[in-house]
Amino acid sequence: MTSKTGLEFKVGDAVVYPAHGVGKVAAVEVQEVAGMELEVYVVTFDHEKMTLRVPTKKAKTAGLRTLAADDVVTKALTTLKGRARIKRTMWSRRAQEYEAKINSGDLISIAEVVRDLHRADSQPEQSYSERQLYESALDRMAREVAAANRIDKEAAVELLGKSLSAKKAVLSPAAIAAAAAEAEAEAEAA
Repeated sequence: MTSKTGLEFKVGDAVVYPAHGVGKVAAVEVQEVAGMELEVYVVTFDHEKMTLRVPTKKAKTAGLRTLAADDVVTKALTTLKGRARIKRTMWSRRAQEYEAKINSGDLISIAEVVRDLHRADSQPEQSYSERQLYESALDRMAREVAAANRIDKEAAVELLGKSLSAKKAVLSPAAIAAAAAEAEAEAEAA
């Protein structure tokens, strides 16, 4: 998937960096580091007000990737509808596993965290640390779903909420697009 210039990403591409989520390639620069010329992607994360420089030759090993494809988004939304799979281990161990899944940058792993930590209104309230992890995973997932479907974050959160509340119903890509359009229309009307 490399271009004629040998670069995987071009300026303006939306990309995902595992530890920070969705960003945009703002530039490709050549910088001098320790006396050597180094070509880097300049990736900006507007939601974190942060800029990251990733060497172009190390982008893949650093985990920099394109947005999730439609089939991966569909699989992640289907994952949200499944039953929570909570291991019977100590919370501190599960929290570490959840944090690792969130920072992996894998949309389906993040969906598993959202599914496992989601609480319906009829369920007991979450602890502070559970809520923090849940909100972090939900935010990361919503940003990628929003960027992949070209909708705003609020519409994506609404779409994820619908998937979390739906049990065992599988949505087709057309149904996802319709739900996203409906959520965006409702967000604009509000």
